[in-house]
This record gives sequence, structure tokens and C-alpha cells, in this order.
Amino acid sequence: MENVINKRYEFVMLFDVENGNPNGDPDSGNQPRIDSETALGIVTDVCLKRKIRNYVELAREGEAGYNILIKNDRTLNSKFTEAYDTLGLAKKQNGKNKEDVQKAQQYMCQNYFDVRAFGAVMSTGDDQCGTVRGPVQINFARSIDPVFSQDITITRQAKTNEKRENAGNAEMGRKSIVYYGLYRAEGYISASLAQKVTGFSEEDLALLWEAVINMFENDRSAARGKMCMRKLYVFEHESMLGNAPSHILFEKIDVKRDSGISVPRKFSDYIITVDKTMPEGVMLVEKL
Repeated sequence: MENVINKRYEFVMLFDVENGNPNGDPDSGNQPRIDSETALGIVTDVCLKRKIRNYVELAREGEAGYNILIKNDRTLNSKFTEAYDTLGLAKKQNGKNKEDVQKAQQYMCQNYFDVRAFGAVMSTGDDQCGTVRGPVQINFARSIDPVFSQDITITRQAKTNEKRENAGNAEMGRKSIVYYGLYRAEGYISASLAQKVTGFSEEDLALLWEAVINMFENDRSAARGKMCMRKLYVFEHESMLGNAPSHILFEKIDVKRDSGISVPRKFSDYIITVDKTMPEGVMLVEKL
């Protein structure tokens, strides 16, 4: 594997939402996810990874090695079978031939960006490709302050069907929004897993930073409102295993609401304090 990353990284993302729903909860009528104990807003790692996948697919569509495994096109099992067909491996072994599973797994890592980055469970179907733990992992994002979810009633003049044609002047609906929320997410990149398992490269890393910075720019919708990536801080270690614990580095980035603001409604209502005194062997890079 050429040009595979050989340094550990951690990163901090700050993004905000204005008059939108950053991540709906299907178990709660698609209302914005909120911690029931603290009222802090939540955006799941799955949501953030989805946006990264979508950007990579747009930016590198058709390029070899940058396919996306987890997307709404065809079944995962058919993609696993495709790996066996391409490599000329015997099919319908149900994962019993470990050598073939390993070969198919390497094929998936080489051809799918999201497998190289995030890993994947590919141990299903007749033509299994095993399980890959990806080097890039992201925590749930949480808002800096509590957020309030508001249901907004909306109307539509167009009628759905003939039965409703004479039922009134308009049809009613609703959408749930957060008026404003600044969210913080933290992530990790393991050079060890990249070296030993997936082959996540320096080119992949550069594309990841590009995708994080631009993840909301091509993902607009009426439901999500105005979402912006505001800051991206990257901690780069000199070694593969790292030179400092991640929690110490994350504490270097402190985000607090301005003391003169009671209800934040914009990014400038917050003060970001960065302690640039890094442990030996760690460099802080402000990507955005």
C-alpha cells in the first residue's frame, strides 16, 4: 500500500444550523435530535459520515478507487459478489474460505473510499468480505448550548387527491426546526488501522478534509435550513501511535457563549479560545 498515512490525527469540527433541522429522529416524528436530560442538540456520526460520503461521490464520481459502498443504489450483497466475480474467486462459500474473504476485503478497501475511511460490516450473504474497522471515526456532535425544537405549521394550496379537493382552501402540514444551534463534533484518525487494514492514504486524507469543509455546501434542503461548517481544527501527531492523549488536545479548543448574550442566534455570539501550546510532537492546524 503506497502513500498510506503514518501519523495519528484528531480533529474538532464546529458547525451551526439556522432555522432548520440538522438531524431528524425518526423515532420522534423526525424532530431534531435532543438530549432529553440536558436539552443539548445532537447530530449523529452516521449523519455526518453520510454528508462526507455524498461529497466524495460528487467530487470524485467515476474515478477508480472512489466508489461509495453505503448508498441507496443496489444491495450490499451484490457488491460483495461483484468483488468475487472481479477477482475470479469461487462464490457461495459463506465466508468459509478465509483466504478468499481476505482477498475480497482488500478489493473492497481499494475500490470504495468509505470502506477505506470508515470501515464496513461486509460479512453478510453468500460472498462475504469480512468486517473492516476503519481508521476514521467521529463522535456524536453536541450543541454548545441547549436548543429548542419548534414545530412550524405550513400550508399548501395544491390538493393531494380528488377527495380533498373540496375540503378547504389549503392542506396543512408541519416542519420541526431549531432556530439556532452551534454544534461541536470530535473525530479520530488511526494510522495503525490505515497501515494494517484499509490503506487509507495521504490523498484520502486530503479529500476527507475537503469533504468536511464542504459537506453542507451541496446538501441544501428546505428541511435543513442554513447549515455551515464554521471551524475545523486538526491535531497532527509526529508518530503513528500519537504523542498525547486525545482528550488533552480536545480541551485546547474551548467554545463558550459570549457573556453578554442570553439567547444565541448567530456564530458571532460565541467566543472560541484556542490554547496553542501543544504537547511535544503535536501540531495544531486550523483548516478552516
